[in-house]
Amino acid sequence: MDINGKIGFLGGGRMAEALIKGIVVAGLVAADQVVVNEPLAARREYLSGEYGVVSVAAADELWSCGTIVLAVKPQIMPRLLRDYADNLDSSHLLISIAAGISIAVMAGCLDGRGCRIIRVMPNTPALVLEGAAAISGASGVGNDDLETARMIFSAVGRVVVVDEGCLDAVTGLSGSGPAYVFAFMEAMVDAGVKMGLAREAAAELTVQTVIGSARLAQEKGMDFYQLKSMVTSPGGTTIAGLAEMSRAGFAGTVIDAVEAATLRSEELGRG
Repeated sequence: MDINGKIGFLGGGRMAEALIKGIVVAGLVAADQVVVNEPLAARREYLSGEYGVVSVAAADELWSCGTIVLAVKPQIMPRLLRDYADNLDSSHLLISIAAGISIAVMAGCLDGRGCRIIRVMPNTPALVLEGAAAISGASGVGNDDLETARMIFSAVGRVVVVDEGCLDAVTGLSGSGPAYVFAFMEAMVDAGVKMGLAREAAAELTVQTVIGSARLAQEKGMDFYQLKSMVTSPGGTTIAGLAEMSRAGFAGTVIDAVEAATLRSEELGRG
């Protein structure tokens, strides 16, 4: 199934670029049917040259697109929606990737224009087409609209459908999650250096360990406890390391981090 009609992007930043790359490479829509509204001239030139899309300085050409991805910062989203409300109607499917801005807030800014609205929480691995995204639709959104959003974000990774009330938790888990993983990887490298490894070797081993472990979990489909047990021998090196992590409160720290990020997302949504 391909996306019907043109698709527009309000904003041409990194996440928008990842989505453009994904849908063009996957053939979901022809490059010349993608319209990107981006204020920076250098960025417009880059996106047009790299992907063959139509890059424009003004938003006027977006309104002919049936699907519009709202890829702007949460702080300016309400103002832009109010500014552009007169150009939008029930023929438009709006897909927002702005963290913390609820469907109700967006609908209120559009003053009853009848747009179908979907919220998505993607994450930065979408930049290498390995993202994780959760999507949630407003009450008037049909299965075809959800399928359109699912196709767009499946082109850059994996997608789950959740109730909107869960999106703050998604933000705390997979939205912020890459930073937690990078912090863990940084600590792994430092530990390797402390134990005598060259930093370059420690970094290469760490990156491949994380990639391989994630791939193993994905392909085996086993419980994480079972996967952990595959590495852990009685009285061996791994259980010694795991015991130290447990004493340091590793699991509790991760849970607290996800909770803090979730609560911050909720706070941002309240303005």
